[in-house]
Amino acid sequence: MKLSPPTIRPDHGGTILECHIQPGAAAGRIAGEYDGRLKIAVAAPPVDGKANAALMRFFSKILDIPASRIQIVSGETGRRKRLFFADLPPERFIELLAPHLPE
Repeated sequence: MKLSPPTIRPDHGGTILECHIQPGAAAGRIAGEYDGRLKIAVAAPPVDGKANAALMRFFSKILDIPASRIQIVSGETGRRKRLFFADLPPERFIELLAPHLPE
């Protein structure tokens, strides 16, 4: 899977990712692309910030970075989110993400 240009872009010493979240899934995974954004499935329900916390844990684990370097820039209460990954250039972000992308 190749990510489209607006999905990932550089921003102030890090990377911005545009994503669409699917809460309540069987397991956390990258589910493809949806409406020009990376679609992420998380097992947690969309209540009390549980899906957001699961999203942060998911990216922390697959990118092997501390969750403290990941920030929800917009979309805290919606499915469409913009995430910021501090100190992670887009090239390195894509390199770390590539093994987890669907074919």
